[in-house]
Amino acid sequence: MTRRSRRARPEDVDEIAGALPGTELGISWGDRPTWKVRGKGFLLYRMPHRTAVDPETGEMWDDLLVVFTPDMGAKQALVEADNPFFTIHHFRSNPGVLVRLSRLGEIDRDELEEIITEAWAARAPATLVRAHLGD
Repeated sequence: MTRRSRRARPEDVDEIAGALPGTELGISWGDRPTWKVRGKGFLLYRMPHRTAVDPETGEMWDDLLVVFTPDMGAKQALVEADNPFFTIHHFRSNPGVLVRLSRLGEIDRDELEEIITEAWAARAPATLVRAHLGD
């Protein structure tokens, strides 16, 4: 019997990140809630900013999550895939991708868990990653 994944929800972000070893929900970039592993951020709830706006209304998006990918190749692959992740000019030299929390339902929870776990693994100490994921 195979398990069927459900669509991702905004609250899944905290559930998934909080279940990973060594994580804590802290603050960075001033006052932004940030999931960290051993002090290194891997998910950031981004404040509205003029660099990320709705192309139709010009309103700044207020529900953005930044996910730090392992490298620029992983970022490019995620942005080019058929999913709600995207990038903006402000992140041109940064491996972070953005996603609107309101669009997470376009992917399965399992896919979101894989993306968040990969972000965590890119920032976590290698010994912690091996202990959690194996070799």
